[in-house]
Amino acid sequence: MGTPELISPRSTRVAAARRLAKRNFRAKEHRFLAEGPQAVREAAGHHSGGEPTLVELFTTVEAAERYADVIGAALDGGARVHYADESVIADISTTVTPQGLVGVCRFLDSPFEAILAARPKLVAVLAHVRDPGNAGTVLRCADAAGADAVIFTDASVDLYNPKAVRASVGSHFHLPVAVGVPVERAVQGLRDTGVRVLAADGAGTDDLDAELDKGTMGTPTAWIFGNEAWGLPEETRALADAVVRVPIHGRAESLNLATAAAVCLYASARAQRSTTAG
Repeated sequence: MGTPELISPRSTRVAAARRLAKRNFRAKEHRFLAEGPQAVREAAGHHSGGEPTLVELFTTVEAAERYADVIGAALDGGARVHYADESVIADISTTVTPQGLVGVCRFLDSPFEAILAARPKLVAVLAHVRDPGNAGTVLRCADAAGADAVIFTDASVDLYNPKAVRASVGSHFHLPVAVGVPVERAVQGLRDTGVRVLAADGAGTDDLDAELDKGTMGTPTAWIFGNEAWGLPEETRALADAVVRVPIHGRAESLNLATAAAVCLYASARAQRSTTAG
């Protein structure tokens, strides 16, 4: 087999993919970029609305040989595979050191109503989370803890920001995510579905350890997480059934957002498993 023909740097397909680094183009095209073997592998096996999520894949010849299983999965799913030299991949990529694979994916967010209809037991609500790396990492934590869904409110960063996609390390493709939901609507909808809503805040009046000791954590729960720098605004805290802080037993000043989210989500997940087992 000869060397595959490389796509031209001036191709309209390359130009279209490059534009997806900008939010307005992502919103217009309903497409986003997934970079690296892990994210592309997950995208290749994912479907949304009955259609394959991965639409196109740009790869260097070297990456195609190294990740032959990913290329095979992309082709099996119906994606168009374009071979490109490293300069084209670097032009499309939003990373400093591209790994040779960049996928173009369809939007995959779920309607908020569909999430409610599934009667979730554990949900992460990202309210006022502006840093895409934090958002993607919290999504990954929710996935790892076994959450049923994640909600990005209308005051939070774009789910499809390339940094958020990278930080989730494939978790974008693992669980339902709703976007653009006003926090008031998110809280009311979840509460109407029988979900207890807790706000995670370092200044909370309730202590996570105390909540666990009281046995109140085993019911369906949604955690609201805010901005790492300034937490949750008072009007958002007031919406919750309780404002809970993660106790600091040592001398650390605080926990970063993703660490606090992981602690809270895993506490709920363990309490819920204990309730089910009991």
